[in-house]
Amino acid sequence: MDVAEFFRQLNATHHLNFSIFYDSYDQAQFLQGIQYTVWLSLASIIGSLAVGAIGAYLQFVGGKATRRIVDGYVQLFRNTPPLVQLYFFYFALGPALGSLAGQSQPLLGNVTWAIASLTLYAGAFNVEIFRSGIEAVPRSTIEAADALGMNQRQIFRMVVLPLAVRISLAGLNNNLVNLIKTTTNAFAIAVPELLYASSQIWSESLNAMEMMVVLLVFYMVVIGAFTWTMHKIEQVTAVPGWGRA
Repeated sequence: MDVAEFFRQLNATHHLNFSIFYDSYDQAQFLQGIQYTVWLSLASIIGSLAVGAIGAYLQFVGGKATRRIVDGYVQLFRNTPPLVQLYFFYFALGPALGSLAGQSQPLLGNVTWAIASLTLYAGAFNVEIFRSGIEAVPRSTIEAADALGMNQRQIFRMVVLPLAVRISLAGLNNNLVNLIKTTTNAFAIAVPELLYASSQIWSESLNAMEMMVVLLVFYMVVIGAFTWTMHKIEQVTAVPGWGRA
């Protein structure tokens, strides 16, 4: 008995309808949801890391006004719910930009707005994570780089940032895990990610319990694998002797 037939018989005998394993239409919807979830996660992880590094850089080399702007961005996105931010971008900022451009159609689609919102939300936390990592870099190390004739940008790029990233990996791991879970908020603006696809399946197949079990198992496996990978990277890239007595 193959997998599809097993789940078909399970539904017939025990009324446990895991339709994604035997119904081709439901399976296609679910796989598409996985693709969108992976895309949202990867794009927002890369984007938020870039935003965090740029923000930390501006705090490191910028003047008082620049630091205040970065601090304002961090406070705005850290202190407001990510779902409210997503709604603001999609329902308020999106139409406003379209009107300014003289277009009746939105300039950006729901997927793009979801990535932008997630990126800026997680990026605000990454700025603080990188900042704490930068502050943990010994002052003597920075002074040694300065004595070698490096300017501030070179010191940041070649000395401070590589050390700060390695020091900050534990905090980054927690934030990026939270970011992957937050991609489910894209459901609210009809991005066909995994939660949205699953809701479509259970509304048609009337198998909400079974789909929620599948969702929980999927995220447990994905988050577990991501956490394990990040932990291994943290071990491999750890600064020798750092944090040890």
